[in-house]
Amino acid sequence: MTKTADGAPSTRVLSRRSIFFYGLTDLPMMMALIPMSVFLPPYYTGIAGLDLAMVANVLLITRLIDLFIDPVIGRLSDMSRSRWGRRRPWMLASAPVMTLSFYMLFLPPPGATIWYLAFWIQMMWIGWSMLKIPYYAWAAELTPDFHERSTVTGWRSMAGVIGQLMAQVIPVVALFFFAYGGTKEVLNMVGIVVVVLLPLCVLLTVTQVDERRNYVQSVVPFVAGLKLMWANQPFRQLVAAFLLSFIALGLVTTLFLYYVVHVTGEPKRGVYLLMLFYVFNLIAVPFWVALSRRIGKHKAWIGSFVLIAVVEPLYMLHGQGDFWWMAPVMSITGFAAGGFAALPNSMKADVIDLDAVNSGEDRAALFVSVWSVMEKGASSLAGYIALMGLYFVGFDPKITTNGPHEIEGLKMLFALAPPLFFLAAGAVVWRYPLDERNHAKVRAELAERRAATPALAE
Repeated sequence: MTKTADGAPSTRVLSRRSIFFYGLTDLPMMMALIPMSVFLPPYYTGIAGLDLAMVANVLLITRLIDLFIDPVIGRLSDMSRSRWGRRRPWMLASAPVMTLSFYMLFLPPPGATIWYLAFWIQMMWIGWSMLKIPYYAWAAELTPDFHERSTVTGWRSMAGVIGQLMAQVIPVVALFFFAYGGTKEVLNMVGIVVVVLLPLCVLLTVTQVDERRNYVQSVVPFVAGLKLMWANQPFRQLVAAFLLSFIALGLVTTLFLYYVVHVTGEPKRGVYLLMLFYVFNLIAVPFWVALSRRIGKHKAWIGSFVLIAVVEPLYMLHGQGDFWWMAPVMSITGFAAGGFAALPNSMKADVIDLDAVNSGEDRAALFVSVWSVMEKGASSLAGYIALMGLYFVGFDPKITTNGPHEIEGLKMLFALAPPLFFLAAGAVVWRYPLDERNHAKVRAELAERRAATPALAE
């Protein structure tokens, strides 16, 4: 029998089958996310000819609306009751909304306007919240074990990386074997595959994984519950570090295609480097999960921040014709980014346990909704900073002859700004208190309460 840090028996409960089918839904979600960040802005600002500042404003405003939508969905999911549980019905309901939205965004008609983009991207984010908030909240409830949570979120992260890798392999194969490629073509190809896979993977997850039914809800009033959430110091640290790191990632993903096209002079082959990034990202996930077992989750996470922050500035050395010189940097940054999903999501489940002790309530979805707001806010803010930064340095995505000043501004935004955010994120969690030993104490106190209250029993 395995032991926890304090010598108590392990509380691992999940079969490999359950872990596999749970993580499956992240594959089409993440498959769609990178083209959304990398290819969609260049398509709508370049090929579709929409104004750069207008697209930046649409991307920001639609995310800001989610500041109000996400907590509502989180609270409603926590309060839901059905014979299917409280997470799975929301996931099923989200599938048609997301499927239609992805179809309209990735396969747009000729002459798509800014209003077309605004409507469908807002519908997509509503469906995204309906799916992701209950789905990620479910992970915190699948197992109480400190390290098994890293296994769950690690596999989910790997499934997501496989999806992101598929989003690169499909256009790479099309370009290499059939000379079919470009921004519009990538959106079309990935869009078709996502539209097929998303409802299928959601259906497999909700039908093949059991959901716990015995929750306690509405113990604490909503406003008082938010105050308790804010008083949760580890959660504050976690959210702040995630916010900073996601801004950094958002800057990189938004600017990547602009950098490849306008700095190295490669209009089509960026998908090769993206595929390389996600191959190393996939390889790295087990490494970071294993490292977290040896040195702690937050220390391993800090290590990933330091590694990527050291390597990113090397992009300043590249210029015209240096496309393949990006490969070593992409490989190392992909490896570093392998720790960015599994570790903080596993830590999130731990701070939700602490909240259950403080509030007496099972409200994982409310926590995940706040996390989702931070994620969307960070990525939209990053996209806004990136696009408006290009706008203010005079960069024009519609032409291929930007001057040295504009190119240098693009390189600085891409290579020097993200490391500052990564290092700041590492500093925030430097003294993170909820390690394995302290979490064991939280779980022990929670177990005592649930033993004394039948409705709370595992």
